[in-house]
Order: sequence, then structure tokens, then C-alpha cells
Amino acid sequence: AALLTGVAIVLAQLVGQARLASGVALGDGGQPALRVAMRRPANFTEHVPSVLILLGIIELNGASASLLHSLGAVLLVSRIVHPFGLHHEDMRRKARLVGALGTLLVSVVAADVAGWQALA
Repeated sequence: AALLTGVAIVLAQLVGQARLASGVALGDGGQPALRVAMRRPANFTEHVPSVLILLGIIELNGASASLLHSLGAVLLVSRIVHPFGLHHEDMRRKARLVGALGTLLVSVVAADVAGWQALA
């Protein structure tokens, strides 16, 4: 969670830098590059909190340290890689695919584990 918070902070700083460079205080001013800069932390915020909650739940319910560390590492790498794949001119970038699929994989595995734990 601490490392992911660091990623979120960097993404937010990049939005601030893009705003300073563009002179746009609110919204994207119709500028595709600023819109992408804004979507990077937004996408992070849309996905990471629920996964962290799931990881916390499965940890409290006795998931192994190796499972938790593996899921956390995949999530961290995925969320670092994903923003490099977001670009206003081309949505088919490998980094976007790797980041999205890695995040989805961790989400599905953590949700499945939580579901099995609840049934056990």
C-alpha cells in the first residue's frame, strides 16, 4: 500500500506539471495531453483501492504471505507500467495492456480467494 501510494503521488504530481505547462487550472482545456495526464491517476484511483481492500480482507482471513506478496508485486508493477501505455493518439500500447491485464488478474484472484474464504 505504501509503494502504491508513492505511485499515486507521482501521478498526481505529473498532472500538476501538465497543468502548469498548459496554463489550464480546471478541466483539460480541450488539450488531449492534459486529458491523458488527468486520466492516469483517475484510472489508478478507479482500480487500486478495491484491490487493496481485498488484499487486506484475504490477509485478515489467513492468506499466505507468499500469495499476498505475489499479488501485491503484480499490482505494483502493473500500476507502474499502465500509465506509460495511456496516450491520446494510440490506445493499443503494450504497457496499457500489460498494466490493465495485471491489475485485472490481481483483482480476480483476490476476489476469488476472498469468496472461497467466506465460504470456508
